[in-house]
Amino acid sequence: MFTPSEKMAAIFCENYSFLGLQHGHIYSSSEVNGALVLIMLGKVILNLYVLRVKKQTLRKSFLSCFCISLAFFDLVLLVTMAFISYFQNFMLWGIRFTEYHICLLAQITALTYGILHYPVFLVAGLDYYITITQTSKSPNRCWTLLYTFAVIFTWILVLYYVLSGSFMGLDAKNHISASPCPLYISSQSSWLSLGMLFIICLVLVFCWSDIVHMVLSITLISFERETVFFFPYVSECSPKDHTKHLLTRLLICFMGTWAPFVFLQILIVLLGAQIPAYIEMNVPWLYFVNSFLIAVTCWIRRQHIELKEESWDVDPFVSWKFCFVPFNCQDVKETQKPVTEIVVY
Repeated sequence: MFTPSEKMAAIFCENYSFLGLQHGHIYSSSEVNGALVLIMLGKVILNLYVLRVKKQTLRKSFLSCFCISLAFFDLVLLVTMAFISYFQNFMLWGIRFTEYHICLLAQITALTYGILHYPVFLVAGLDYYITITQTSKSPNRCWTLLYTFAVIFTWILVLYYVLSGSFMGLDAKNHISASPCPLYISSQSSWLSLGMLFIICLVLVFCWSDIVHMVLSITLISFERETVFFFPYVSECSPKDHTKHLLTRLLICFMGTWAPFVFLQILIVLLGAQIPAYIEMNVPWLYFVNSFLIAVTCWIRRQHIELKEESWDVDPFVSWKFCFVPFNCQDVKETQKPVTEIVVY
């Protein structure tokens, strides 16, 4: 006789055979479960470390709130997996939990995380497009409530989509079938990586001459206990040059912080590495996307951005304000004077 939890697991595997598990062939081992727990432990430590080292005085945004929620869900998943792995066979609320539930949790998490990339990317992009010109460091209560509601609604909608069986149309090829615990491989993150790398390469080709000139003449300065890039300035330039110079500075600032991550994305794409979605959706990846979206939005809304000190804490890792200040081809000496008084390394 099957217990209720075993019947539930069997029904799940029978209905969703694209996971690579058939009824009567659910298998796992302590080694596989231990590997899953250790992977989640490493991911949680990485998430907490990135959240810890980022700027603490940061303006709230949808993506910053979502990063916190993702770190929380990962921590809950780790604790749940570790609890099940330690006790292995126990009853809770009338349901018997066994070691097979660790694999089941990892599969559901991979499916959930795997379809979050596009919604999060689009909502975060829309958020920055609307709010990048705000001069207030702390958004009002309405914006805070809106971000909280948007994050909760996103999680509920995606979890409902997964648990209701609406994901039946996902391609069965996007799973690691050779593993004892087949996990979903998200195509969304791959396409986002390709799209961002394509845009970076286009900007690199378009601004190559300016990039070489600026890199050779960039100065590192100490400003408010931070080491930042100080860009050289051209005394005579046209409005068209303004746009190209700004695009070049945005690229240099972005690559100056995220170059290792960009090279990692290139390596993953070239090797065709299959990374389970529950690992690929992590806080460092989201902050990489966050910086990319801010750079794109700054360039699109460049005519509407006000150069106020309190309005620039939008990115926890990149100081974008130095791409704009000073950004006036007239009276160059006057605009540079306050900055040149700073101690140069």
